Amino acid sequence: MVTLKEKNKFIATLLAFAVIPMSGLSTDIYLPSMPSMAVELNQPESRIQLTLSIFLISYGLTQFFAGSIVDSFGRYKVSMISLALFVVSFIITATTQNIFIIYAMRVLQGILSGFAVVSKRAFFVDVYDGDKRKHYLSIMTIVWSVGPIIAPFIGGYLQKNFGWQSNFYVLAGYSLLLFVLEFVFSGETLKKRNPFHVEYLIEQYVSMFKTKDFFYGMIMCGLSYSMIMFFSLCGSFIIEHKMGYSEVVAGYVSLILGFAWMTGGFLGKALINKAFLPKIRYANFIQLAFIVLMFIASYFLSNIYSLVAFAFCIHITAGFVFNNYFAYCIGRFPESAGVAGGLTGGVAYIITSAVSYGIVAVIRPQVQLEVAEGYFVLGILGLFILSMIKIRKAHI
Repeated sequence: MVTLKEKNKFIATLLAFAVIPMSGLSTDIYLPSMPSMAVELNQPESRIQLTLSIFLISYGLTQFFAGSIVDSFGRYKVSMISLALFVVSFIITATTQNIFIIYAMRVLQGILSGFAVVSKRAFFVDVYDGDKRKHYLSIMTIVWSVGPIIAPFIGGYLQKNFGWQSNFYVLAGYSLLLFVLEFVFSGETLKKRNPFHVEYLIEQYVSMFKTKDFFYGMIMCGLSYSMIMFFSLCGSFIIEHKMGYSEVVAGYVSLILGFAWMTGGFLGKALINKAFLPKIRYANFIQLAFIVLMFIASYFLSNIYSLVAFAFCIHITAGFVFNNYFAYCIGRFPESAGVAGGLTGGVAYIITSAVSYGIVAVIRPQVQLEVAEGYFVLGILGLFILSMIKIRKAHI
């Protein structure tokens, strides 16, 4: 087994950061292309939106067992296999017109993302400790947000000039480049292999689920990211089909909102030493205040500028909550970093896929007011979970 050499530690760390945004790139790069895909593939909007949701579901489910696998068989081999299969799956997606083959490839890509991202999350726990570990885990969530920032921006121009298939060709090329660089510079970082037994895995999961701060943290991560994915599912259709703007504009909107998410992450890192639960509650109250203002403003002002302005503020708070809770949950069980990271991501993304797609399916947002309704449901759910945490602490 090729182990990571000390001289390559810095480059391997950069490569780990380059792999982390893969899930965001895979979901967001084709957001501006979704309306065009619906037209070219002769499919209703809901079927194209489903390509995003099934990716998130498979991505989330994979992380339940991916963590145990990378803790048992190592990070490096799993990451390399995932990157190689990414290349194949993205090329197939780009070359087919069959929606069911696209569904199958999106399921596979979600699975591969789960393995690749979980292995790289564990990398930081393997290689760093103490304050450095906390530092890199916090930076990791910020870097992860780079995918949703740059992907739709690039995707908008790819769609305008080359069509929706070009998105997946670019992803294939990116995966191939990472595969080559990982082969040259990276290596195995796992020091102690845990046995891969179903009973052992279930035992760890039960123990983690019984840890209430960890359990509530996973739920808050899912609800926070649901706000982002909710807009991703409906935003491009509203901007392109209802407001009449181009796919490039839709890409710019996603770029702006991606910066909002990253801003929330930077705020989370800047306030990392502040009391944990009070800052989360403040963020939730500020979030609900912006949502209420969005409701009121929708009766007087409803255009692309007001829509993006309110979404920007709301996404900052969502990014702040996610950054804090995700870093907390991943570092909660350092002796089983792969399993903890996998379980956190798995639960968070299953919640995200189910809640965001469910809200879009029920509300079917077409205007700013209906987007505010979706945000409001998510904000109230977050308030409910935080209230449960406060009540539980009061009885301890």
